[in-house]
Amino acid sequence: MNVLSTKQTTAWAEVDEQGRLILPPGVASQYGLNPGSRVRLDEGHNFVRMHRPVTHLTKVYIEPTVACNLDCITCFRNAWDQPIGRMTENTFESILNGLKKMDPIPSVYFGGIGEPLFHQKTVEWIRRVKELGVKVELITNGTILTEKKSRELIDAGLDVLWVSIDGATPESFADVRMGAELPLILGNLRRLFKMRGGGHFPKPEIGVAFVAMKRNINDLPKIIKMGHTFGARYFSVSNVQPATADMQDDQLYKRTIRNIAYLPSPVLPKLSLPKMDFNEDTQAALTEAFNSGCNVSFAGNNWGGANDVCNFVESGTMSVAWTGDVSPCWPLMHTHTSYLHGKPRVSKKHVIGNVRESSLEEIWLAPEYLAYRERLHNFVFAPCTFCGGCDLSETNEEDCLGNDIAPVCGGCLWAQGIVQCP
Repeated sequence: MNVLSTKQTTAWAEVDEQGRLILPPGVASQYGLNPGSRVRLDEGHNFVRMHRPVTHLTKVYIEPTVACNLDCITCFRNAWDQPIGRMTENTFESILNGLKKMDPIPSVYFGGIGEPLFHQKTVEWIRRVKELGVKVELITNGTILTEKKSRELIDAGLDVLWVSIDGATPESFADVRMGAELPLILGNLRRLFKMRGGGHFPKPEIGVAFVAMKRNINDLPKIIKMGHTFGARYFSVSNVQPATADMQDDQLYKRTIRNIAYLPSPVLPKLSLPKMDFNEDTQAALTEAFNSGCNVSFAGNNWGGANDVCNFVESGTMSVAWTGDVSPCWPLMHTHTSYLHGKPRVSKKHVIGNVRESSLEEIWLAPEYLAYRERLHNFVFAPCTFCGGCDLSETNEEDCLGNDIAPVCGGCLWAQGIVQCP
């Protein structure tokens, strides 16, 4: 019997006579491993992990607008006092010109605080970025996804369309996404699904972004099944980051962020778990095991390995706000308030340049920004998410370990694997 393997072809490296590691050219190029690049190494029990060089830019987040047609309870806009605006054509032209000059050209993700399709130029900008030959993604609330808009996105060459769906029934959906109706969103997605071209992987591919809370977590299995009806290929689940005091009651990670077991530590015992059913027979025992004060590995993967890492820096991204201001990540594009351990925490925006004044490459390779990314690779910040908090944890300006070069990232839930973006 012939068995068709679905495993990707394994890539092999070689070691030359001087002990130097020689990587396949395609692998080296994909991860920005160019001559002279500095690479951070992490040693494991039987492996060496190589991190992407801090000089390799892979993705640019573009925020067309902070305006939106909905009033979602999870949005940072519920707890901030900042102007509402839209990106100008001149600002976008500066971004586009910057992209053209980069080698390789990074992919582009249209998203941010607002609804990208609320900007009348977004589809045109998608088309112009696609002309550069790169991958383009867009996240939307789905309310403006009319037949005309769907055709325009398809014709523009959009690669991935992410849609935020936080409820599986009209009632639970409207409870989170105030101003939207689930039947309308599903109708829009199913129409787009039928409008796409043929082939095994027609574009755009569809992804579902789900923000998990107490009020909607039981809807997750239904949303996954629902996604199959409109051809969803990706599902991204995140925890909520409370923007208001009331939203704290919806958290699903109060114990998680206080549990040192999620931190990889050489002084903690090691607990290795195999794959097994997670059901009524195992749920209680496994939950206690996960919170046993051990370094937990599951099927050989260390759960603590996802902590104390800035995924935005690790994956080589930066974000451009509608004003043209460039930030290391989209959470730092705007000053906003969230709640950690029952206390408000102000995350002040951090700007490293503006595309109207400097090119993307100049901003990306600026010595100060390079030093900042290297500092984040080491991630020597106070464990604000794990301790009870103090006066220094009320903002991201300094911490108790003496870090006084803002921003400090010890209270970042993205770095702890609690909150994530598609």
